[in-house]
Parts: sequence; C-alpha cells; structure tokens
Amino acid sequence: MTGTRKDEITAILKEQIKGLKYDLEMQEVGVVVEVGDGIARVYGLEGAMASEIVEFPNEIYGLVLNLEEESVGVALFGESERVQEGNEVRRTRRVLETPAGDAMLGRVVDPL
Repeated sequence: MTGTRKDEITAILKEQIKGLKYDLEMQEVGVVVEVGDGIARVYGLEGAMASEIVEFPNEIYGLVLNLEEESVGVALFGESERVQEGNEVRRTRRVLETPAGDAMLGRVVDPL
C-alpha cells in the first residue's frame, strides 16, 4: 500500500467522522424484581417521583405509588401478565395529571 493510498483513506475517514451526527439522551432505567397482583417492584429508579408514569416493554405503563430506599412500587395499567422479572422500566418524567377547564367545575374526576 502506498503512502498516497493511506493518505486518501485517512482523509476519507476524517471527513466521515466530521459529518457524524449523534444524539445522546440520558435515561434513568430500572429493572423489575418482582411482579404480582398488578403491582411491580422496580429497582434502580432512585429519582422516580410519586404519581410518575413509567414505561414497561410492549407499551405497558404504570404509576409509581410506593417510594422506598432501594425500590419503587408501581401499579400497572394493562396486562400484568406481560410484565416479567428482569424487564427494563423507563422513567417518563411525567406525573399523572388530568386536564381541567370551566367544563370540569363541580364534577368529580377519577384520573385513572
């Protein structure tokens, strides 16, 4: 391989690296350690907030209800049979909320 060929390859690689675009996103991820009766115990979500929505695989969501030092208790919205020990759980950083306006005045609302 000649010096010119090496230089060409190096120049091409440098150009491709310059044009490389990457989008890094940091997410807090936990792991299901126990599931039963529609409740999942999740380890690793230290920053989770009470009433925060979390996402399980297969687009199953849950509501953080119990905050403990080592884990959180999550009520599952959906088929709890599809959630298994070892599944990853991702924070959404969204707290359960209900939109309100004048039409809601005087009404009893169940946000679930």
